[in-house]
Amino acid sequence: MKDNKKTIGYGWIAAIIVAVILIVDQIIKIEVKTHMSLGEASRVTDWFYIEFIENNGMAYGMTFINKLVLSLFRMVAICGIGWYIWRVVKSGLYGLGYVVCLAMVLAGAAGNLIDCMFYGMVFSASTPFDVASFVPFGTGYSTFLHGKVVDMFYFPIIHTTWPEWMPFWGGEDYVFFSPVFNFADSCISVGVVLLLIFFRRDLEHMSDAWKK
Repeated sequence: MKDNKKTIGYGWIAAIIVAVILIVDQIIKIEVKTHMSLGEASRVTDWFYIEFIENNGMAYGMTFINKLVLSLFRMVAICGIGWYIWRVVKSGLYGLGYVVCLAMVLAGAAGNLIDCMFYGMVFSASTPFDVASFVPFGTGYSTFLHGKVVDMFYFPIIHTTWPEWMPFWGGEDYVFFSPVFNFADSCISVGVVLLLIFFRRDLEHMSDAWKK
C-alpha cells in the first residue's frame, strides 16, 4: 500500500533539493560574472582554479548543437524529467535516494537553462577587459534563450608534457582534467553517476512509475 505521508515527504524533499541547488548555482554564477572579466582566473591551489569562461554549448563547454535548438531541447528535457520525478514520487515504488539523484539532475539542467533564458537579457557582455553588470531587462548582450552559460571551476589535477616518443602528441602539453564547469554541471554528473552505480535496477524498471 502506498504511504501518502512518505509520498508527500519525498515530493517536498525533491522540491527543496531543486530550490537549494538553483539558488547556490545562481549565486556562484552571478558572483563570478559581476566580479571577474572573461578569461580571468584565480588560483586556489595547484590543482584548483576559479576561471571565468562562457559557452554556448552543453555541459563542460561542449558545443555541437545550434544554440536555440539546444535551449529548446533543455526545456523539453527538464519538463520530461520533472514529469518523471512526479510520477516516481506518486507511485511510492522507489526509495528516497533515487528521488534525490533525479532531483539533482533536474536542478542542474534547470540551472544552466536559466543562464540561456535570461543572462543575455539582464547582463552586459563580459569581455577580457570589462566586467559584466546588470542592465535593464531586455537590454543585455543577447536575446531570450540565447544567453551564455557561465562556467568557473577548473581542476588541472595533472599538468605535464607528453613524452617525445608518443605518436601524434609527443612534446605537447597534457592537462587532466581540462574542462571548465559550473555547480549545475557537477550536480548533473554526480546525480547521473550515482544513478548508474546504485540505482540501475530502478532505472531498468522506470516504466513502472509511468503506469501508475
